[in-house]
Amino acid sequence: MEIIFGPVTSRRFGTSLGIDLSPTHKQCNFDCLYCELAPAATVTHQEQSPSVAQIVSALEAALAKHPHIDVITLTANGEPTLYPYLNELIDAVNTVKKRAQTLILTNSASLADKEIFQTLLKCDQVKLSLDAISPDIFQKIDRPHASIDILHIKDAVIEFSQHYQGKLFIEILFVHKLNDTPEEIALLNETLLHVNCERIDIGTIDRPPAYPVSGISYSELHAISQQFDSELPVHIASRLQAQACQSHYSTQAILNTLDKRPLTRGDIALLFDNATQQRLEALVKSKKVTEIERAGMHFFVPSENLERKRSKILTKPK
Repeated sequence: MEIIFGPVTSRRFGTSLGIDLSPTHKQCNFDCLYCELAPAATVTHQEQSPSVAQIVSALEAALAKHPHIDVITLTANGEPTLYPYLNELIDAVNTVKKRAQTLILTNSASLADKEIFQTLLKCDQVKLSLDAISPDIFQKIDRPHASIDILHIKDAVIEFSQHYQGKLFIEILFVHKLNDTPEEIALLNETLLHVNCERIDIGTIDRPPAYPVSGISYSELHAISQQFDSELPVHIASRLQAQACQSHYSTQAILNTLDKRPLTRGDIALLFDNATQQRLEALVKSKKVTEIERAGMHFFVPSENLERKRSKILTKPK
């Protein structure tokens, strides 16, 4: 029974040691279409779980071998918030983590439980999944346990974001012809305008899914990113199998694109042709475009955007 795995290097979270809170088999309150694990009946609690003492002992041994870890990631073959001793475990991990931060990857469903809500407030970083808002699309994609209501999840995510003091990330995974419609994106956008978070990661299927569904292309993800409000910190996270869709952009088109959605170097390599990339470098040298850091990642934005934000801060009434 392997409880600890890694270290794993992530573009989004740095170097991570993972803790599998369900190392024996899948135990989850969702049976998502896109899950890389085999299909399984949904559950509301774990039937088999390692003890807190087992986990902490394995973690301490791993940290002794790998002292330069950025995050300790609580995850599972399934949903980590179903672990019955989660509150006690997070307290214990926080006492032995040293320089590392605690991160939990959750499907958000358990946030409607007030005890879980309070427990997750203790983590340094939290990543919440939110694939759909409309009940019918939510049911089709995430295939939740019958007791779970997406409207309760939506309200809990918003409330959690207003109380949480750490780094909060939202993840949306798009599935072809399900949640990639303008109507569903509009519902997600409206919800996320009420969520305080570091970053919204949008992606698609990168691994063989449990069910016969397919992902969408990088160009489609980019088009979707443009449909979200420009104030939302949307980031295209899925690039493992991305195919370049390089196009020619004028100087003004580059500025307009970055104004709508900041891009990373990875985005730029996939989106801009060579001439456009050279044009972007000229904009950086002339200080019309600035590279900024957001939650550990670097993005290019028009310098005017930064000036507007500074002006808003300076003129904001106290």
